Amino acid sequence: MTDIRNYTLNFGPQHPAAHGVLRLVLEMDGEVVERADPHVGLLHRGTEKLAETRTWVQSVPYMDRLDYVSMMCNEHAYCLAVEKLLGVEVPERALYVRTMFDEVTRILNHLLGIGCHALDVGAMTMVLYTFREREDLMDVYEAVSGARMHAAYYRPGGVYRDLPDRMPQYKESPWKNAAAVKAFNANRQGSLLDFLEDFTERFPKYHSEYHTLLTDNRIWKQRLVNIGVVSPERAQQLGFTGAMLRGSGIEWDLRKKQPYAAYDKVEFDIPVGVNGDSYDRYLVRMEEMLQSNAIIRQCIGWLRKNPGPVMSADYKVSPPPHAEIKSNMESLIHHFKLFSEGIHVPEGEAYAAIEHPKGEFGIYAISDGANKPYRLKIRAPGFAHLAAMDEMSRGHMLADVVTIIGSQDIVFGEIDR
Repeated sequence: MTDIRNYTLNFGPQHPAAHGVLRLVLEMDGEVVERADPHVGLLHRGTEKLAETRTWVQSVPYMDRLDYVSMMCNEHAYCLAVEKLLGVEVPERALYVRTMFDEVTRILNHLLGIGCHALDVGAMTMVLYTFREREDLMDVYEAVSGARMHAAYYRPGGVYRDLPDRMPQYKESPWKNAAAVKAFNANRQGSLLDFLEDFTERFPKYHSEYHTLLTDNRIWKQRLVNIGVVSPERAQQLGFTGAMLRGSGIEWDLRKKQPYAAYDKVEFDIPVGVNGDSYDRYLVRMEEMLQSNAIIRQCIGWLRKNPGPVMSADYKVSPPPHAEIKSNMESLIHHFKLFSEGIHVPEGEAYAAIEHPKGEFGIYAISDGANKPYRLKIRAPGFAHLAAMDEMSRGHMLADVVTIIGSQDIVFGEIDR
């Protein structure tokens, strides 16, 4: 009989479940993982260094490219840090718009996370369902910012512009006849809020379809239950946040514990797991989507009743209205200075964190009084989770490594920065 041999394997970056940029060096005893060594840096773009050569506002689009499935949430933490340094007041309507889009982004993130996790462990259908719903939410992103992904919609002082009164419409083409276009445009006749409200009414039905496909599926449970177990104490010691921490049974959510935007004015629950395994983390993310859906509905109700500005009235932070620029010399000077030099942020340092879909995403910014950051440090939730990869996968089979990566919901844009 042949002896079991020890191997050192490269898992990724070619492996589909490594999502293109993760290289894990696995030391194997037969098919059992003895050690997992993550190698980061394949995607490194130097975001923190680039920010030092850009004005405060020019760095907003770089935030979108960090965790590229949670775009507006990244922007939110950055804007909060800049606003803390500026001491600027954000209009209440902008706070509700931010809260609503943070939750739209959370659903977008979890749909991709769960869909791709299922795909990685062998369930093909799930990703087709989740991407169907992502299309509607991507249209909401596009309607408000002009871009499906990298929105650059949040600004220090508020948001770029108010919500549009009309959703973009499909048009006839060689691929869509009049009947198809009419069906596609049926729920796009009103404003963005109308379209989003229609989505929130439909979403619970879609959500139950995901449960039907996966939750009690015996193969899915065999692949996830008791895989990558992390105790509550160890999760805290490892610096886990978000669904990774809540999956281990610790009820910690910055939206409740350190409220920002309009989270202290909306009602929602914090789902927590019991066993700290991959299956519990999946269930936590599933329930979070329903909670996000409820928050979006509350924000829509408030935004319908309360019109108002969505940007700070301080012209040293945000541009004056176009009508003023044409008739008022002072406004024209403000506009010129703002777009040629950018915002001059007072000297100081600030840390701002939000409950990002993947955990605590924080921005630590230092200003020396200039129009650019002196130093920027990004606290990416995925970095701490990836650091636990060795501990979580030790003693598991090679196939379980795929499950654990999917369970961590890793996106390398924020880890490699």
